[in-house]
Amino acid sequence: MQPSTQAANAWRVLFLLFLANLFNFFDRTIPAIIAEPIRLEWDLNDFQLGLIGTAFTIIYAIAGVPLGRMADIGSRRKIMGWGLTVWSGLTAVNGLAWNFWTFLLVRMGIGIGEASYAPAANSLIGDLFPAHKRARAMGIFMLGLPLGLLLAFFTIGSMVEYFGSWRAPFFIAAVPGLVLALFIFFVKEPQRGAAETVKVSQARVEQPIRKVFAIRTFWWLVLAGLAFNFATYACNAFMVPLLMRYHAVPLVEASIATGVIVGLTGLVGLTLGGWVADKIHQRFARGRLIFAAVSMLIATALTGYALLAGRIEVGMFVAIFSIGWLFSYNFYTCVYTAIQDVVEPRLRATAMALFFAGLYLLGGGMGTVVVGLLSDHFAESAMLAAGASEMSEVFRAEGLHGAMYLIPGSLLLTMVFLFQASRTFCHDAKRMTDGMTDSAAAAAAEPSLA
Repeated sequence: MQPSTQAANAWRVLFLLFLANLFNFFDRTIPAIIAEPIRLEWDLNDFQLGLIGTAFTIIYAIAGVPLGRMADIGSRRKIMGWGLTVWSGLTAVNGLAWNFWTFLLVRMGIGIGEASYAPAANSLIGDLFPAHKRARAMGIFMLGLPLGLLLAFFTIGSMVEYFGSWRAPFFIAAVPGLVLALFIFFVKEPQRGAAETVKVSQARVEQPIRKVFAIRTFWWLVLAGLAFNFATYACNAFMVPLLMRYHAVPLVEASIATGVIVGLTGLVGLTLGGWVADKIHQRFARGRLIFAAVSMLIATALTGYALLAGRIEVGMFVAIFSIGWLFSYNFYTCVYTAIQDVVEPRLRATAMALFFAGLYLLGGGMGTVVVGLLSDHFAESAMLAAGASEMSEVFRAEGLHGAMYLIPGSLLLTMVFLFQASRTFCHDAKRMTDGMTDSAAAAAAEPSLA
Protein backbone atom coordinates (compact mmCIF):
# COMPACT_ATOMS: atom_id res chain seq x y z
CA MET A 1 0.00 0.00 0.00
CA GLN A 2 1.34 3.47 -0.97
CA PRO A 3 2.17 5.90 1.88
CA SER A 4 -0.59 8.32 0.82
CA THR A 5 -3.11 5.49 0.71
CA GLN A 6 -1.96 4.22 4.11
CA ALA A 7 -2.32 7.70 5.58
CA ALA A 8 -5.83 8.11 4.16
CA ASN A 9 -6.83 4.70 5.50
CA ALA A 10 -5.42 5.60 8.93
CA TRP A 11 -7.58 8.71 9.14
CA ARG A 12 -10.68 6.81 7.97
CA VAL A 13 -10.17 4.15 10.62
CA LEU A 14 -9.52 6.84 13.23
CA PHE A 15 -12.84 8.51 12.37
CA LEU A 16 -14.66 5.19 12.83
CA LEU A 17 -12.90 4.61 16.15
CA PHE A 18 -13.84 8.14 17.21
CA LEU A 19 -17.54 7.51 16.46
CA ALA A 20 -17.54 4.29 18.48
CA ASN A 21 -15.82 6.11 21.33
CA LEU A 22 -18.46 8.83 21.19
CA PHE A 23 -21.28 6.31 21.69
CA ASN A 24 -19.23 4.56 24.36
CA PHE A 25 -19.34 7.70 26.50
CA PHE A 26 -22.88 8.63 25.42
CA ASP A 27 -24.27 5.31 26.64
CA ARG A 28 -22.39 5.30 29.95
CA THR A 29 -23.47 8.88 30.74
CA ILE A 30 -27.24 8.30 30.65
CA PRO A 31 -27.57 7.18 34.33
CA ALA A 32 -25.83 10.35 35.55
CA ILE A 33 -28.39 12.53 33.77
CA ILE A 34 -31.48 10.64 34.94
CA ALA A 35 -30.12 10.20 38.49
CA GLU A 36 -32.69 12.48 40.14
CA PRO A 37 -35.79 10.90 38.46
CA ILE A 38 -34.50 7.43 39.39
CA ARG A 39 -33.71 8.50 42.97
CA LEU A 40 -37.20 9.88 43.46
CA GLU A 41 -38.98 6.92 41.79
CA TRP A 42 -37.11 4.20 43.72
CA ASP A 43 -36.44 6.29 46.89
CA LEU A 44 -32.63 5.98 46.68
CA ASN A 45 -29.87 7.79 48.55
CA ASP A 46 -26.65 9.22 47.09
CA PHE A 47 -24.68 6.14 48.09
CA GLN A 48 -26.95 3.99 45.90
CA LEU A 49 -26.65 6.48 43.04
CA GLY A 50 -22.87 6.29 43.39
CA LEU A 51 -23.03 2.49 43.52
CA ILE A 52 -24.53 2.42 40.01
CA GLY A 53 -21.37 4.04 38.65
CA THR A 54 -19.07 2.02 40.89
CA ALA A 55 -20.52 -1.37 39.86
CA PHE A 56 -20.11 -0.44 36.21
CA THR A 57 -16.52 0.73 36.56
CA ILE A 58 -15.32 -2.17 38.73
CA ILE A 59 -16.61 -4.70 36.19
CA TYR A 60 -15.16 -2.54 33.41
CA ALA A 61 -11.75 -2.61 35.10
CA ILE A 62 -11.71 -6.35 35.83
CA ALA A 63 -12.91 -7.38 32.37
CA GLY A 64 -10.51 -4.97 30.64
CA VAL A 65 -7.31 -6.85 31.55
CA PRO A 66 -8.07 -10.19 29.82
CA LEU A 67 -9.78 -8.38 26.94
CA GLY A 68 -6.73 -6.14 26.53
CA ARG A 69 -4.44 -9.17 26.44
CA MET A 70 -6.71 -10.72 23.80
CA ALA A 71 -6.33 -7.54 21.74
CA ASP A 72 -2.53 -7.93 21.79
CA ILE A 73 -2.64 -11.46 20.39
CA GLY A 74 -5.92 -11.58 18.46
CA SER A 75 -8.12 -9.58 16.11
CA ARG A 76 -8.72 -6.10 17.46
CA ARG A 77 -11.59 -5.34 15.07
CA LYS A 78 -13.54 -8.42 16.18
CA ILE A 79 -13.02 -7.63 19.86
CA MET A 80 -14.21 -4.05 19.32
CA GLY A 81 -17.11 -5.08 17.08
CA TRP A 82 -18.53 -7.69 19.43
CA GLY A 83 -17.98 -5.43 22.43
CA LEU A 84 -19.95 -2.62 20.77
CA THR A 85 -22.75 -5.06 19.93
CA VAL A 86 -22.97 -6.28 23.53
CA TRP A 87 -22.95 -2.89 25.23
CA SER A 88 -25.45 -1.36 22.77
CA GLY A 89 -27.85 -4.28 23.11
CA LEU A 90 -27.70 -4.19 26.91
CA THR A 91 -28.24 -0.43 26.88
CA ALA A 92 -31.69 -1.12 25.43
CA VAL A 93 -32.29 -3.78 28.09
CA ASN A 94 -31.41 -1.16 30.75
CA GLY A 95 -34.60 0.68 29.86
CA LEU A 96 -36.63 -2.35 30.99
CA ALA A 97 -35.25 -2.43 34.57
CA TRP A 98 -38.03 -2.57 37.19
CA ASN A 99 -35.99 -1.83 40.34
CA PHE A 100 -32.58 -0.71 41.55
CA TRP A 101 -30.99 -4.17 41.52
CA THR A 102 -32.01 -5.12 37.97
CA PHE A 103 -30.77 -1.72 36.80
CA LEU A 104 -27.45 -2.35 38.57
CA LEU A 105 -26.98 -5.84 37.09
CA VAL A 106 -27.55 -4.64 33.53
CA ARG A 107 -25.06 -1.77 34.04
CA MET A 108 -22.47 -4.38 35.04
CA GLY A 109 -23.09 -6.25 31.78
CA ILE A 110 -22.64 -3.03 29.83
CA GLY A 111 -19.33 -2.56 31.65
CA ILE A 112 -18.04 -5.86 30.22
CA GLY A 113 -18.98 -4.83 26.67
CA GLU A 114 -17.37 -1.39 26.94
CA ALA A 115 -14.19 -2.82 28.51
CA SER A 116 -13.36 -4.49 25.20
CA TYR A 117 -13.04 -1.23 23.33
CA ALA A 118 -10.44 1.20 24.72
CA PRO A 119 -7.36 -1.11 24.93
CA ALA A 120 -7.88 -2.46 21.40
CA ALA A 121 -8.58 1.00 19.95
CA ASN A 122 -5.53 2.58 21.62
CA SER A 123 -3.33 -0.26 20.36
CA LEU A 124 -4.68 0.22 16.84
CA ILE A 125 -4.00 3.96 16.88
CA GLY A 126 -0.42 3.29 17.97
CA ASP A 127 0.06 1.19 14.83
CA LEU A 128 -1.71 3.63 12.51
CA PHE A 129 0.18 6.82 13.41
CA PRO A 130 3.92 7.55 14.01
CA ALA A 131 5.05 9.03 17.33
CA HIS A 132 5.08 12.67 16.14
CA LYS A 133 1.40 12.48 15.12
CA ARG A 134 0.01 10.36 17.95
CA ALA A 135 -1.03 13.17 20.31
CA ARG A 136 -3.17 14.71 17.55
CA ALA A 137 -4.59 11.33 16.59
CA MET A 138 -5.28 10.51 20.24
CA GLY A 139 -6.84 13.94 20.68
CA ILE A 140 -9.26 13.26 17.80
CA PHE A 141 -10.06 9.80 19.16
CA MET A 142 -10.66 11.19 22.64
CA LEU A 143 -12.96 13.87 21.21
CA GLY A 144 -15.47 11.05 21.48
CA LEU A 145 -15.44 11.67 25.24
CA PRO A 146 -16.53 15.35 25.31
CA LEU A 147 -18.75 14.99 22.24
CA GLY A 148 -20.38 11.88 23.70
CA LEU A 149 -20.94 13.72 26.97
CA LEU A 150 -22.08 16.86 25.15
CA LEU A 151 -24.57 14.93 23.02
CA ALA A 152 -25.85 13.06 26.07
CA PHE A 153 -26.19 16.07 28.36
CA PHE A 154 -27.76 18.18 25.61
CA THR A 155 -30.35 15.59 24.52
CA ILE A 156 -31.16 13.12 27.31
CA GLY A 157 -33.00 15.64 29.48
CA SER A 158 -35.16 16.66 26.52
CA MET A 159 -35.86 13.00 25.68
CA VAL A 160 -37.03 12.38 29.24
CA GLU A 161 -39.23 15.46 29.12
CA TYR A 162 -40.65 14.66 25.64
CA PHE A 163 -41.46 10.99 26.30
CA GLY A 164 -42.34 11.53 29.95
CA SER A 165 -40.06 8.69 31.04
CA TRP A 166 -36.42 8.24 32.01
CA ARG A 167 -36.44 4.87 30.16
CA ALA A 168 -36.76 6.25 26.62
CA PRO A 169 -33.11 7.37 26.19
CA PHE A 170 -31.85 3.81 26.70
CA PHE A 171 -33.88 2.47 23.78
CA ILE A 172 -32.87 5.33 21.49
CA ALA A 173 -29.16 5.13 22.39
CA ALA A 174 -28.88 1.43 21.45
CA VAL A 175 -29.64 1.89 17.74
CA PRO A 176 -26.58 3.82 16.43
CA GLY A 177 -24.18 1.57 18.35
CA LEU A 178 -25.57 -1.60 16.76
CA VAL A 179 -25.28 -0.04 13.28
CA LEU A 180 -21.72 1.16 13.92
CA ALA A 181 -20.65 -2.31 15.08
CA LEU A 182 -21.20 -3.62 11.54
CA PHE A 183 -18.62 -1.15 10.16
CA ILE A 184 -16.07 -1.98 12.87
CA PHE A 185 -15.99 -5.61 11.74
CA PHE A 186 -14.64 -4.52 8.33
CA VAL A 187 -11.71 -2.39 9.59
CA LYS A 188 -8.40 -3.39 7.99
CA GLU A 189 -5.81 -3.77 10.76
CA PRO A 190 -2.18 -2.71 10.26
CA GLN A 191 0.70 -4.93 11.36
CA ARG A 192 1.72 -4.40 14.98
CA GLY A 193 4.48 -1.79 15.14
CA ALA A 194 3.76 -0.62 11.58
CA ALA A 195 4.16 3.06 12.52
CA GLU A 196 7.48 2.68 14.36
CA THR A 197 10.77 3.91 12.90
CA VAL A 198 12.46 0.78 14.27
CA LYS A 199 11.37 -2.61 12.92
CA VAL A 200 9.33 -4.41 15.58
CA SER A 201 9.62 -8.12 16.32
CA GLN A 202 6.35 -10.02 15.86
CA ALA A 203 7.34 -12.76 18.32
CA ARG A 204 5.10 -13.35 21.31
CA VAL A 205 6.27 -11.60 24.49
CA GLU A 206 6.94 -13.70 27.59
CA GLN A 207 5.62 -12.43 30.95
CA PRO A 208 3.87 -9.38 29.39
CA ILE A 209 2.28 -8.03 32.57
CA ARG A 210 5.56 -8.22 34.50
CA LYS A 211 7.35 -6.33 31.72
CA VAL A 212 4.75 -3.56 31.71
CA PHE A 213 4.93 -3.16 35.47
CA ALA A 214 8.73 -2.90 35.27
CA ILE A 215 8.32 0.55 33.64
CA ARG A 216 8.51 3.20 36.39
CA THR A 217 6.81 5.90 34.32
CA PHE A 218 3.85 3.58 33.82
CA TRP A 219 3.35 3.30 37.60
CA TRP A 220 3.25 7.09 38.02
CA LEU A 221 0.83 7.43 35.12
CA VAL A 222 -1.46 4.80 36.66
CA LEU A 223 -1.51 6.76 39.93
CA ALA A 224 -2.21 9.96 38.02
CA GLY A 225 -5.02 8.24 36.14
CA LEU A 226 -6.47 6.89 39.38
CA ALA A 227 -6.70 10.37 40.90
CA PHE A 228 -7.91 11.95 37.67
CA ASN A 229 -10.65 9.40 37.07
CA PHE A 230 -11.83 9.81 40.66
CA ALA A 231 -12.44 13.48 39.90
CA THR A 232 -14.00 12.99 36.45
CA TYR A 233 -16.41 10.25 37.47
CA ALA A 234 -17.49 12.18 40.55
CA CYS A 235 -18.09 15.26 38.41
CA ASN A 236 -19.95 13.40 35.66
CA ALA A 237 -22.14 11.49 38.13
CA PHE A 238 -23.09 14.32 40.49
CA MET A 239 -22.89 17.62 38.60
CA VAL A 240 -26.51 17.44 37.39
CA PRO A 241 -27.82 16.61 40.92
CA LEU A 242 -25.62 19.40 42.36
CA LEU A 243 -27.05 22.00 39.97
CA MET A 244 -30.61 20.79 40.60
CA ARG A 245 -30.36 20.67 44.40
CA TYR A 246 -27.83 23.35 45.36
CA HIS A 247 -28.46 25.88 42.57
CA ALA A 248 -32.18 25.04 42.03
CA VAL A 249 -31.80 24.46 38.26
CA PRO A 250 -34.44 22.30 36.43
CA LEU A 251 -33.39 18.96 34.87
CA VAL A 252 -33.11 20.06 31.23
CA GLU A 253 -31.18 23.23 32.07
CA ALA A 254 -28.96 21.40 34.57
CA SER A 255 -28.20 18.73 31.97
CA ILE A 256 -27.24 21.32 29.34
CA ALA A 257 -25.10 23.26 31.83
CA THR A 258 -23.26 20.05 32.72
CA GLY A 259 -22.81 19.39 29.01
CA VAL A 260 -21.03 22.73 28.73
CA ILE A 261 -18.82 21.94 31.74
CA VAL A 262 -17.71 18.41 30.83
CA GLY A 263 -18.42 18.26 27.10
CA LEU A 264 -18.02 21.58 25.30
CA THR A 265 -14.75 22.26 27.09
CA GLY A 266 -13.30 19.03 25.75
CA LEU A 267 -13.72 20.15 22.14
CA VAL A 268 -11.21 22.90 22.80
CA GLY A 269 -9.09 21.04 25.31
CA LEU A 270 -8.50 17.95 23.17
CA THR A 271 -8.03 19.62 19.78
CA LEU A 272 -5.89 22.55 20.90
CA GLY A 273 -4.28 20.59 23.72
CA GLY A 274 -3.19 17.77 21.41
CA TRP A 275 -1.60 20.25 18.99
CA VAL A 276 0.22 22.09 21.81
CA ALA A 277 1.38 18.79 23.35
CA ASP A 278 2.89 17.63 20.04
CA LYS A 279 4.69 20.96 19.57
CA ILE A 280 6.13 20.83 23.08
CA HIS A 281 7.17 17.18 22.62
CA GLN A 282 9.18 18.12 19.51
CA ARG A 283 11.25 20.55 21.61
CA PHE A 284 11.38 18.80 25.01
CA ALA A 285 11.16 15.03 25.45
CA ARG A 286 9.22 15.25 28.71
CA GLY A 287 7.36 18.41 27.74
CA ARG A 288 4.00 16.68 27.33
CA LEU A 289 3.91 15.53 30.93
CA ILE A 290 5.06 18.89 32.29
CA PHE A 291 2.33 20.54 30.21
CA ALA A 292 -0.22 18.09 31.66
CA ALA A 293 0.96 18.77 35.25
CA VAL A 294 0.63 22.55 34.83
CA SER A 295 -2.82 22.05 33.33
CA MET A 296 -3.90 20.07 36.40
CA LEU A 297 -2.74 22.87 38.69
CA ILE A 298 -4.90 25.39 36.80
CA ALA A 299 -7.85 22.96 36.83
CA THR A 300 -7.49 22.51 40.60
CA ALA A 301 -7.48 26.24 41.28
CA LEU A 302 -10.53 27.08 39.15
CA THR A 303 -12.79 24.16 40.08
CA GLY A 304 -11.94 24.70 43.75
CA TYR A 305 -12.76 28.41 43.50
CA ALA A 306 -16.12 27.72 41.79
CA LEU A 307 -17.16 25.48 44.70
CA LEU A 308 -15.78 27.81 47.39
CA ALA A 309 -17.82 30.70 45.97
CA GLY A 310 -21.02 29.02 47.21
CA ARG A 311 -24.41 29.92 45.71
CA ILE A 312 -23.11 32.37 43.14
CA GLU A 313 -25.02 33.06 39.93
CA VAL A 314 -25.32 29.78 37.99
CA GLY A 315 -23.80 31.19 34.81
CA MET A 316 -20.73 32.34 36.73
CA PHE A 317 -20.34 28.95 38.42
CA VAL A 318 -20.57 27.15 35.07
CA ALA A 319 -18.09 29.53 33.42
CA ILE A 320 -15.42 29.22 36.13
CA PHE A 321 -15.76 25.47 36.54
CA SER A 322 -15.75 25.01 32.74
CA ILE A 323 -12.46 26.82 32.23
CA GLY A 324 -10.88 24.64 34.87
CA TRP A 325 -12.31 21.51 33.29
CA LEU A 326 -11.02 22.59 29.88
CA PHE A 327 -7.44 22.43 31.18
CA SER A 328 -8.07 19.01 32.74
CA TYR A 329 -8.65 17.53 29.28
CA ASN A 330 -4.94 17.83 28.55
CA PHE A 331 -4.57 14.70 30.67
CA TYR A 332 -5.82 12.51 27.81
CA THR A 333 -3.64 13.72 24.96
CA CYS A 334 -0.52 13.85 27.12
CA VAL A 335 -0.83 10.73 29.27
CA TYR A 336 -2.27 8.28 26.74
CA THR A 337 0.46 9.29 24.30
CA ALA A 338 3.17 9.00 26.96
CA ILE A 339 2.16 5.37 27.54
CA GLN A 340 2.64 4.70 23.82
CA ASP A 341 6.11 6.25 24.10
CA VAL A 342 7.35 4.02 26.93
CA VAL A 343 5.63 0.70 26.06
CA GLU A 344 6.61 -1.33 22.99
CA PRO A 345 3.88 -2.03 20.37
CA ARG A 346 3.46 -5.73 21.25
CA LEU A 347 2.44 -4.79 24.80
CA ARG A 348 0.38 -1.64 24.27
CA ALA A 349 -3.11 -3.14 24.50
CA THR A 350 -2.05 -5.02 27.64
CA ALA A 351 -0.56 -1.83 29.10
CA MET A 352 -3.70 0.17 28.32
CA ALA A 353 -5.88 -2.55 29.88
CA LEU A 354 -3.78 -2.46 33.07
CA PHE A 355 -3.84 1.34 32.99
CA PHE A 356 -7.62 1.38 32.66
CA ALA A 357 -7.93 -1.22 35.42
CA GLY A 358 -6.20 1.19 37.80
CA LEU A 359 -8.21 4.15 36.51
CA TYR A 360 -11.58 2.49 36.86
CA LEU A 361 -11.15 -0.02 39.68
CA LEU A 362 -9.67 2.43 42.18
CA GLY A 363 -10.33 5.76 40.48
CA GLY A 364 -13.65 5.90 38.68
CA GLY A 365 -15.05 3.06 40.75
CA MET A 366 -14.35 4.85 44.01
CA GLY A 367 -15.13 8.39 42.82
CA THR A 368 -18.89 8.00 42.61
CA VAL A 369 -19.44 5.86 45.68
CA VAL A 370 -17.09 7.84 47.97
CA VAL A 371 -18.68 11.16 46.97
CA GLY A 372 -22.10 9.58 47.44
CA LEU A 373 -21.22 8.29 50.93
CA LEU A 374 -19.68 11.61 51.93
CA SER A 375 -22.72 13.46 50.59
CA ASP A 376 -25.07 11.34 52.73
CA HIS A 377 -22.81 11.87 55.77
CA PHE A 378 -22.66 15.66 55.33
CA ALA A 379 -26.43 15.79 54.74
CA GLU A 380 -27.09 13.92 57.98
CA SER A 381 -24.64 16.18 59.82
CA ALA A 382 -26.43 19.26 58.47
CA MET A 383 -29.78 17.81 59.57
CA LEU A 384 -28.52 17.14 63.10
CA ALA A 385 -26.88 20.59 63.31
CA ALA A 386 -30.22 22.19 62.41
CA GLY A 387 -32.03 20.12 65.05
CA ALA A 388 -34.35 18.64 62.41
CA SER A 389 -35.90 15.20 62.75
CA GLU A 390 -36.32 14.44 59.03
CA MET A 391 -34.05 14.62 56.00
CA SER A 392 -34.96 17.33 53.50
CA GLU A 393 -33.72 18.36 50.05
CA VAL A 394 -32.02 21.38 51.63
CA PHE A 395 -29.77 19.13 53.71
CA ARG A 396 -29.11 16.86 50.72
CA ALA A 397 -28.02 19.91 48.72
CA GLU A 398 -25.58 21.01 51.43
CA GLY A 399 -24.24 17.49 51.79
CA LEU A 400 -23.55 17.03 48.08
CA HIS A 401 -21.91 20.45 47.75
CA GLY A 402 -19.50 19.60 50.56
CA ALA A 403 -18.63 16.22 49.05
CA MET A 404 -17.79 17.77 45.68
CA TYR A 405 -14.63 19.36 47.14
CA LEU A 406 -13.03 15.98 46.54
CA ILE A 407 -12.88 16.92 42.84
CA PRO A 408 -10.25 19.71 43.06
CA GLY A 409 -8.43 17.67 45.72
CA SER A 410 -8.09 14.74 43.30
CA LEU A 411 -6.94 17.01 40.48
CA LEU A 412 -4.16 18.32 42.73
CA LEU A 413 -2.97 14.75 43.39
CA THR A 414 -3.03 14.14 39.63
CA MET A 415 -0.64 17.05 39.13
CA VAL A 416 1.83 15.61 41.67
CA PHE A 417 1.86 12.17 40.01
CA LEU A 418 2.27 13.64 36.52
CA PHE A 419 5.27 15.64 37.63
CA GLN A 420 6.85 12.48 39.06
CA ALA A 421 6.18 10.65 35.78
CA SER A 422 7.97 13.40 33.85
CA ARG A 423 11.13 12.70 35.86
CA THR A 424 11.39 9.06 34.72
CA PHE A 425 9.93 9.45 31.21
CA CYS A 426 13.14 10.04 29.21
CA HIS A 427 14.87 7.00 30.69
CA ASP A 428 11.92 4.69 30.04
CA ALA A 429 11.32 5.99 26.50
CA LYS A 430 14.97 5.34 25.60
CA ARG A 431 14.83 1.88 27.15
CA MET A 432 11.74 1.06 25.07
CA THR A 433 13.46 2.12 21.83
CA ASP A 434 16.65 0.23 22.68
CA GLY A 435 14.65 -2.87 23.55
CA MET A 436 12.79 -2.76 20.25
CA THR A 437 16.11 -2.46 18.38
CA ASP A 438 17.55 -5.48 20.19
CA SER A 439 14.40 -7.56 19.58
CA ALA A 440 14.35 -6.68 15.89
CA ALA A 441 18.06 -7.52 15.53
CA ALA A 442 17.54 -10.88 17.20
CA ALA A 443 14.56 -11.65 15.00
CA ALA A 444 16.51 -10.74 11.85
CA ALA A 445 19.39 -13.03 12.87
CA GLU A 446 17.19 -16.08 13.43
CA PRO A 447 17.00 -17.27 9.76
CA SER A 448 20.78 -17.13 9.34
CA LEU A 449 21.27 -19.26 12.44
CA ALA A 450 18.87 -21.92 11.24
